[in-house]
Amino acid sequence: MTAVVDRHSSRGWVQRAVRLIEADTQRSADTHLLRYPLPQEWNVQLYLKDESTHITGSLKHRLARSLFLYALCNGWITEGTTVIEASSGSTAVSEAYFAKLLGLEFVAVVPASTSPAKIALIEAHGGRCHFVTDPSSIYAESQRLADETGGHYMDQFTHAERATDWRGNNNIAESIFTQLEREDHPVPEWIVVGAGTGGTGATIGRFLRYRMFDTGLCVVDPEHSVFFDAWCSGNCAPAPASERGSRIEGIGRPRVEPSFIGQVVDRMIKVPDAGSIAAMRHASTVLGRKVGGSTGTNLWGAFGLVAEMLAQGRSGSVVTLLCDGGERYTDTYFDDAWVASEGIDLTGPTAVLAEFARTGRWTA
Repeated sequence: MTAVVDRHSSRGWVQRAVRLIEADTQRSADTHLLRYPLPQEWNVQLYLKDESTHITGSLKHRLARSLFLYALCNGWITEGTTVIEASSGSTAVSEAYFAKLLGLEFVAVVPASTSPAKIALIEAHGGRCHFVTDPSSIYAESQRLADETGGHYMDQFTHAERATDWRGNNNIAESIFTQLEREDHPVPEWIVVGAGTGGTGATIGRFLRYRMFDTGLCVVDPEHSVFFDAWCSGNCAPAPASERGSRIEGIGRPRVEPSFIGQVVDRMIKVPDAGSIAAMRHASTVLGRKVGGSTGTNLWGAFGLVAEMLAQGRSGSVVTLLCDGGERYTDTYFDDAWVASEGIDLTGPTAVLAEFARTGRWTA
């Protein structure tokens, strides 16, 4: 007797799931490209791609959508699959949203230090949090839960760079260049991003090469993250490297993640946590709205590049990301007591930012 295994019956559910995600995308407008106020006489424009306007409030909404489509089309997620992710917060918030959209159970494996506001958001979207005390254990614990439940470990750190079509298809790089078309400097000198999974940098870096733009990709890296040192040494192979996690949620990793493609990065800048938090607070005042810590990291790097252009007498534009809103960090980065408890002194970085705003010089 010939054995026959027929999995075609599950295709109908997968097709409906893909249609639900595509319909959700169709209902959503693109995110805004905001102009950061710099003196007109500088003739350098700084833009913020405002990813906080996604329905789940952060840049990770794009990643979660791509990861779900990738897993569905690979046959890894079917009807009734429990989805599990290792996440410091924002990715889990967005993945919980898409899991709920598809009627799937979602479990986020998160460090115990994750902000209460992010935990509440994960749970508000129907997700459940599973806490670990050692941030470096989230990978193994996520796989263990997937094995235990028969679920799927999404593994954003491995799949981020391959789940997004870097050639176009409305990725973030294509969106940026479309929105810049009528600006004074439509091809920016630099695009500045942080590295969490590394997927956003990989997407943008590949897109720049594919479309033959001269724009440089600068990746900023916070304290206690290994991407900068690995990139400088040329050792970007995935390997454990540090036992301490980043204090800037959403970016920085204790190991070089598989999705970090260092070869497409033109420049890296190491940003002190005091610089990230001071820049976040500075920009929140300038913009009249609170922005998150990783946005501060991005801006610290972007301000330095703008100052470099000014010192060289060059005009042009720089683009970076407003990754999420600051409301998620009222108990941490905006809390003076928390900052002091972490041993962080904002005095020096605050003076650097004030000098830059006044003169365009960067003294960091």
